[in-house]
Amino acid sequence: MRVAFVSETTAHHARGDDLDRLELLADRLTDRGHDVHVCCAQWWDGQPDTFDHEGVTYHAVTAERGQRWFAAKTVPALSTIDPDVVHATSRTPGHVYGARWGGLLAGAPVVLDWYDARTESGGLAGRAYRYAARKPNAVVTPSRTVKTSVRECGRNGEDVRVVPTGIDMEQIRRAVPGDGGDIVCSRHLDADANLESLFLALAEFREYDWNCTVVGDGPERASYERQARDLRIADRVDFVGDQSVEERVEIFKNAHVYVHTAERTSFALDLLRALACGCVGIVEYHAQSSAHELVETYERGFRATSDEEITECLVRAGDLERKAVDESFADYDHGSFLDSYLDIYQTAQESAGLF
Repeated sequence: MRVAFVSETTAHHARGDDLDRLELLADRLTDRGHDVHVCCAQWWDGQPDTFDHEGVTYHAVTAERGQRWFAAKTVPALSTIDPDVVHATSRTPGHVYGARWGGLLAGAPVVLDWYDARTESGGLAGRAYRYAARKPNAVVTPSRTVKTSVRECGRNGEDVRVVPTGIDMEQIRRAVPGDGGDIVCSRHLDADANLESLFLALAEFREYDWNCTVVGDGPERASYERQARDLRIADRVDFVGDQSVEERVEIFKNAHVYVHTAERTSFALDLLRALACGCVGIVEYHAQSSAHELVETYERGFRATSDEEITECLVRAGDLERKAVDESFADYDHGSFLDSYLDIYQTAQESAGLF
């Protein structure tokens, strides 16, 4: 199968969970023997219009990001590729116009990855989101929380597939515990990370013997470090900065509890990895975070709505045994992730009358 991704921004341009997810999917498709193309802004040196990298062919629709007419120029690019499926993203919803018309001319269905909840409802941006929700042959989200956003833009919820981002279970099985605390959290340290909830809970947890590892970096790191000092728990909280996936998995394998307090999360990938590593999961519920979806039916997971409840959950988590690996999360493996998309592609082709 020849799959053409339409994403002006890629993981080679910038950091982003949505970009990492698309790169993971492209890699898994390539490993399975499929032909993968990406229509994007150029990120490589030199003047070639196409660039082959690790089995994926990148097509420079524009010379750099943010240029006008990306959507319009996508149409002839897709015609040249002649894909079986066009896979677009909602990161810039206006680009879905180009993906859809390019797909129509190429005779290929359009599958849309809608990763984040929309932030605009009016004006041209709101109109573009509504178009992006309604026109593709299939829409995919990483969580039910994001699925609600697509429904609010006019898509029938029954037509939206939820596909959680995959994890590498084989890596988790073979990983050995690394250095770190009994309690761990990980995230980009911006204002939405909301570590204050965790720190307030830990301050009430002083009588217990614990250490906490905070993985991640960001603009609010200094503020969170100051909060830990103000609460007099800085000697038991270790900020270790950004870590690779392999290093994070080793930290999770050593920990007993993973705490998620972020106010906005499209999909809590590190929480999923930690649960698969045997951690007890504690999630502070927020309306714009999907993290609670991973623990709401899990016997080793707890939901909280305040720092007081997080403290109570920490006490209860201490009574649960440690585990090295939780095989109940094997259904989230990379193979299942890819199979879900291949099923969506086939269904989209059948619904479009292309089989």
